[in-house]
Amino acid sequence: MRIRVVHETAYEYESPARGLIQMLRLTPRDHDGQHVRAWRIEPTADGRLARRVDGFGNVVHVFSADGPEEALVVRVSGEVETSETHGVVRGAVERLPDLFYLRESRFAVADAAIRTFADDAVAGAGADALARLHRLVDAIHREVRYAPGGPTDAHSTAAEAFALREGVGQDLAHIFIAAARHLEIPVRYVSGYYYRETATAQEAGHAWVEGLVPDLGWVGFDPCFGISATEAHLRVAVGLDYLDAAPVRGSRIGGGTETMRVRVTVDDARAQPQAETQVQAQAQSQT
Repeated sequence: MRIRVVHETAYEYESPARGLIQMLRLTPRDHDGQHVRAWRIEPTADGRLARRVDGFGNVVHVFSADGPEEALVVRVSGEVETSETHGVVRGAVERLPDLFYLRESRFAVADAAIRTFADDAVAGAGADALARLHRLVDAIHREVRYAPGGPTDAHSTAAEAFALREGVGQDLAHIFIAAARHLEIPVRYVSGYYYRETATAQEAGHAWVEGLVPDLGWVGFDPCFGISATEAHLRVAVGLDYLDAAPVRGSRIGGGTETMRVRVTVDDARAQPQAETQVQAQAQSQT
């Protein structure tokens, strides 16, 4: 596939803000099955944009502007060529030992309910990590409703979302992570984008997980849809949980109340020429 992304984050401030700093984990990297053809970040305010790589191997852009600014829009756009790897991730930048991803993290703590759920989900699967991960993704997809715009927020924990039995992609990923770590399987959070033919306009980016399978490596699983990661998944950043891979985190001085709007479009860049050809053919047939 050739996935095209436009991701706009717009801020409006009650009063002019100064000293704006935005940490942007919005730039994908090449690895097997994913090649970045073009990518750019365009803030509307005058400022400085510096690129670095964090401890997880994610590309991070730090945008800073002195201000004063009444509004700020960060626009990200680009195209990435993807191919099917059946969820297996190879050739990615790995800066940390695999066992680091067994570490408990703020948003992905397994309470008693999640521990019991995890044990029941993998009962009968034996010690095979791949079989256990497939059992787990199936169980979460059945038990927890994927509900974009639902009752959770960016600060909800795995336990809170599991108690509600619904959440956004971030929540289902945290439930999976908490359960898998309880089962002593290294697992990490993934932020990125997911192309859906029926929903190119989306409220936000997407989240899923990667679990470590001996002799195979890291494998992606999407509990929102109960599947392994596919060529429709565009991988951007990883971490122990959302906090490490959040697309945008920022700070400012002053500004009063902040209003934020996010607009994301994820489509297939190859479909546009085909659509134009069909329209032209229809127009010619009518003349």
